[in-house]
Amino acid sequence: MATVDITGEQFASTIEDNDIVLVDFWAAWCGPCRQFAPTYGAASDKHADVVFAKVDTEAEQQLAAEAGITSIPTLMAFREKVLVFSQPGALNGQQLEQVIEAVKGLDMEEVHAHVAKARAEAQEN
Repeated sequence: MATVDITGEQFASTIEDNDIVLVDFWAAWCGPCRQFAPTYGAASDKHADVVFAKVDTEAEQQLAAEAGITSIPTLMAFREKVLVFSQPGALNGQQLEQVIEAVKGLDMEEVHAHVAKARAEAQEN
């Protein structure tokens, strides 16, 4: 599967409608972003079961701000609508593969239980 460019309007539905979504926040002027792009594209070809989205932070400044992006490239991973990974900096192919395999290997029952507990504690305070 090739990478897909998404906008603020498509962000929520992309996360909600897919099991695993990786999001690369990037900009054309960013050297490390340009270096990471072929690695990200190659991984998208290898993992057809994962959505590889790209957000141009110049065109989507509001979305980048809402996502708390302060450094690019930043890679975020969502699984079953939960943010499970977020890290700035370009990854090499092996590092990206490790992230993908870790996200695929998550015990999502445990993750959802942890999220529910955190939400309940937040409501109590």
